[in-house]
Amino acid sequence: MVKSNQIFICTSCGHESPKWLGICPGCKEWNSFVEEEKKSNKTKSHKAKIPGLELEQTPTPLTLNNISAKETSRFQTGIAELDRVLGGGCMRGSYILIGGAPGVGKSTLTLQIAKSEPYLSILYCAGEESVMQIKQRAKRIGIISEKLLLINETRIEAIIEQAHKLQPDLLIVDSIQTVYRDELSSMPGSVAQIKECAALLQQLAKKSSLSIMIIGHITKEGDIAGPRVLEHMVDTVLSFEGDDYYTYRMLRSIKNRFGPAHEVGVFEMKQDGLDQVPNPSAFFLAERNKEMSGSAIGCIMEGSRPMLIELQALVSPSAYGTPQRTVTGMDRNRVLLLLAVLEKRTGFKFSDKDVYVNVAGGLKIKDPSADLALCIALISSLLDMSIDNNKLWLGEVGLGGELRRVNQLERRIKEAEKLGFAHAWINNNHDSKNSPSHLKDVLQSFVQKKP
Repeated sequence: MVKSNQIFICTSCGHESPKWLGICPGCKEWNSFVEEEKKSNKTKSHKAKIPGLELEQTPTPLTLNNISAKETSRFQTGIAELDRVLGGGCMRGSYILIGGAPGVGKSTLTLQIAKSEPYLSILYCAGEESVMQIKQRAKRIGIISEKLLLINETRIEAIIEQAHKLQPDLLIVDSIQTVYRDELSSMPGSVAQIKECAALLQQLAKKSSLSIMIIGHITKEGDIAGPRVLEHMVDTVLSFEGDDYYTYRMLRSIKNRFGPAHEVGVFEMKQDGLDQVPNPSAFFLAERNKEMSGSAIGCIMEGSRPMLIELQALVSPSAYGTPQRTVTGMDRNRVLLLLAVLEKRTGFKFSDKDVYVNVAGGLKIKDPSADLALCIALISSLLDMSIDNNKLWLGEVGLGGELRRVNQLERRIKEAEKLGFAHAWINNNHDSKNSPSHLKDVLQSFVQKKP
């Protein structure tokens, strides 16, 4: 029996229902309803009680010519990789959400802004750690800035009051799941609390031109915890990704209203904090074996950044009835598709072979331009032939075995030239009327040692 003061809210779209539903009628998500207590009537207009968010008269509409937009409204964080992902720096009045797995380095990244840009005034609101713990981390990182202000506070009213009083350049809230509002009876981290606190911080950012960074937890599926409306409220959503077995970290922009989306910044986690990796291609190719069969070099695009990668393949006779297919770093279905194309269109047999595919360095790629490099690596391992590792392989493979051109080719070639690559195999057919080159021709040239 449902209590009269209870309500069910969808964690994906915020749809409310007086009873639990298996599927949300709004976003069609299954099992997304959670039980919350109803908001009391007194919470309808408490914004006026918070300093800095007092209710104002309705603003007068302006034409585009009367609105001034200055490029100087951005400021640098001092971390080039972070500025790159943000689109050239942090926009004043922007509202940024950073999500990532526990221990990946979210708090360290935001705290390092004070080290990289010591003249930037920062208010750091910690909800998960004490100020003493943050001081110890800051000492390990090497932060000596006098403009970094720490406060251990989770009440949204107090956070906004301090931000309004101190007027910092940047407000950091760690994390949004720990912040709560007194007027709501639900626990911190609930859907109602996250929505309310995020909305208040959004109003603060837009009214006072204060840049705000909030740190968010993620679920076991890898999505940012809380209602999906949280990602709609913010201007920028950044995902901080990493692997427990590798030291590199990747900061990826999922959404950005002030710059290009899907931009990537690369860091390396060390004892004294995060180090920037300005040349990730050299970083990921540093340990490659140039004389080993089954290894080919490709180039993928992460946002506007080209990255050279090593694709490794191991093909061996199957000792069991069913051949093994093990893939790390790529879509397994894509690898199975390429194996079928190789067997059907080029005549190389893999149906009785175990196949193991790996992207060196622990990267996870989706760019189809790596198809040709993987095919070359597979044939190299099958025939146990070494590959000229001074050559780059670029091309998308179709179901008919045809090779298609890749986008942003000039950037990929320039990146390869920086690392000393002398040759690159690309599809040279510029005329769309001509049929594209075929995978079979490339493999025959490779087998004959005439690539």
